[in-house]
Amino acid sequence: MSLDKFHEIEPYSLSKDKKEEILFSELKELTQKHYESCPQYKNILDMQNIKPSEITKKENIPYIPVRLFKEYELKSVQDDEIFKTMTSSGTSGQAVSKIFLSKENTLSQTKTLTHIISSFIGKQRLPLLLLDTEMVKKDRSMFSARGAGIIGFTTFGRNTTYALNENMEIDIDKIEQFFTEHGNETILMFGYTYMIWQFVVKQLEKRNIHFNIKNGILFHIGGWKKLKAEAVDALEYNKRIQGVLGNVKVYNYYGMAEQLGSVFVECEHGHMHCSNYSDVIIRNPKDFSVAEFGEKGLIQLLSVLPVSYPGHSLLTEDEGIILGEDDCPCGRKGKYFKILGRIKNAEIRGCSDTYEKR
Repeated sequence: MSLDKFHEIEPYSLSKDKKEEILFSELKELTQKHYESCPQYKNILDMQNIKPSEITKKENIPYIPVRLFKEYELKSVQDDEIFKTMTSSGTSGQAVSKIFLSKENTLSQTKTLTHIISSFIGKQRLPLLLLDTEMVKKDRSMFSARGAGIIGFTTFGRNTTYALNENMEIDIDKIEQFFTEHGNETILMFGYTYMIWQFVVKQLEKRNIHFNIKNGILFHIGGWKKLKAEAVDALEYNKRIQGVLGNVKVYNYYGMAEQLGSVFVECEHGHMHCSNYSDVIIRNPKDFSVAEFGEKGLIQLLSVLPVSYPGHSLLTEDEGIILGEDDCPCGRKGKYFKILGRIKNAEIRGCSDTYEKR
């Protein structure tokens, strides 16, 4: 099934058996492609005596630790086919992942993100308030996950406005003007979890400023480690956002630079969802066996999007639990799960917890 065919159906419409058949076929094909095209990936599989042609089920699709992208330049295309090089947003002193994107891969990421997010907000372009600084777009050829997220969300917006200036200070006058112009419309907002908390919510509360959005939608992404340190959970986070901004639906979502595009959006019932493009497997950290639903373990992410680099099956440094499949009260098909946090001693991702002036 080509990605064009994926884009013709609703992103949460495939039930277990049909999705299993399609995903396995696509992932096995990608494994063979990367085995033939990426020498380092071939070495990894050869050392484990894994032959792509002999893989018989999805759970046996080989995975690689996401950290390898910080240590090696993994790519399955020639240098002249590289359209963009994306980096993860590491904190100061950390190594960053480098993701090599062909034009085909870049386009498929954009189309897929559009397909997934549009299923939540509709296909119309909405007035867009980005809760970040425009400086993040500085270099379009070598761009970070944070910059990619910002640029990606402009697809859904019009009259795009940035809420923070170049010094990461909230621009009250600009925000007020934006809300005055679009007060009677549905307003779309996007930002990174901790940055929204630190530079928007807390600053508005400090100044005792409260806006009254009539109909807003906010998507946010990023780690919760620093928020947990402040004893802030999702319910408190959403409540405080609504306290300073007004009537806003808040959607958290999960994703990473190494699999940009195939994001996992939290539904109205607080469950992270796999779309048709992706799947999740939980692995026991002791022996890496597949955990049962309800058992916590390491999150393995599967995606049909990475064609220019071997990122289709990744073992993350996050813990989670699969809650169910095809039976979430929200009506969306596919597995749904909960993220429990980072494993002990793992590096903090820098995308949301810190910022760099780029």
